Amino acid sequence: MATPVTVDIPHTLGKAAVRARLDGGIDKISASIPGGSVTDHRWEGDTLHFTAKAMGQTIASAVTVYETNVHAVVDLPGILGLFASKIQDYIGKEAPKLLR
Repeated sequence: MATPVTVDIPHTLGKAAVRARLDGGIDKISASIPGGSVTDHRWEGDTLHFTAKAMGQTIASAVTVYETNVHAVVDLPGILGLFASKIQDYIGKEAPKLLR
């Protein structure tokens, strides 16, 4: 069973600029996962869906872009759920860097 982690990141860039930065930053997401990688990504409307692999686990994520914030949901499978609060803190700290 997955443990969902949610993070909201405010921005003042507008949807189009955020989407462009997320598209250009998908490799940065890969680099921020210790021993992991993003294996696929796709847009459905204003939501970026991507899958990452780390520690032998598959992590499904969805990032929805709104006019004034980005809402991220990361489903942590199995043992990774034990680290949910630390991962949530890390995402909250590092995700705004993708929007710069």
